[in-house]
Amino acid sequence: MTTAELSVAGVSVTFGDAPALDTVTMHAPAGAIVGVVGPNGSGKTTLLRTIYRSLRPESGAVLIDGADITAMSVRAAARTTAAVLQSGAGAPELTVAEMVGLGRNPHHALFSRDSGDDREAVAAAMDRTGVTTYADRSVGSLSGGERQRVLLARALAQHPRLLVLDELTNHLDVRARFELLDLVRSTGITTLAVLHELDLAVRCCDHLVVLNHGRVVATGQVLEVMTPDLLRTVFGVIATTERHDDEIVRIHYAARPLAPAP
Repeated sequence: MTTAELSVAGVSVTFGDAPALDTVTMHAPAGAIVGVVGPNGSGKTTLLRTIYRSLRPESGAVLIDGADITAMSVRAAARTTAAVLQSGAGAPELTVAEMVGLGRNPHHALFSRDSGDDREAVAAAMDRTGVTTYADRSVGSLSGGERQRVLLARALAQHPRLLVLDELTNHLDVRARFELLDLVRSTGITTLAVLHELDLAVRCCDHLVVLNHGRVVATGQVLEVMTPDLLRTVFGVIATTERHDDEIVRIHYAARPLAPAP
């Protein structure tokens, strides 16, 4: 499975009179996991929506391996980028196998039937995400963590070169969060992930993009980005970060009340 390089160049989006994204520029190297973090309302989900073509920017461009996504056909774009969204667990009456099979739709001609390649891709995606034993169960009967794995399996069955994840770990317990992101890392696919938990972001991502009020205020490797000044001014917390010998980055929060917003 090949992977892609993502570039966002000067993207702006406005809802009514309010700018949701203001000339956002960022880069995701091929094969990297890039976390998108920021306070509520900072534009994280809006940025993802422009990348998987749910939203067209007013200016700027989203490039995958140098190609503008707006110049791609719908099918070509779907073969390139797979999205796992918070609201993506629709059709609860479908079985797990049927839901994962939807990931093959971009590879089908109109009215074509599943091929051996399709069945192999679905089986491999289910096996990789550990949902094979649920194949005949309805999606609606699963727990939150199980459903997230199914949605990830659907994305992997799509054979994308870019994964876009909107709070994939939301509402999961601590162990399930790390397991799911470890699973994402094992795929080697370039991944852009909106994450709410800063501790999870700094431990599981290669690079971070920090948004605030629709603008990129910092981007780069974890320790370059998560400075005490940024944690205080953007997130309103007193904290430091450090890397331990086991190559794990941790945030240490002060045992004091939140700092006042600047």
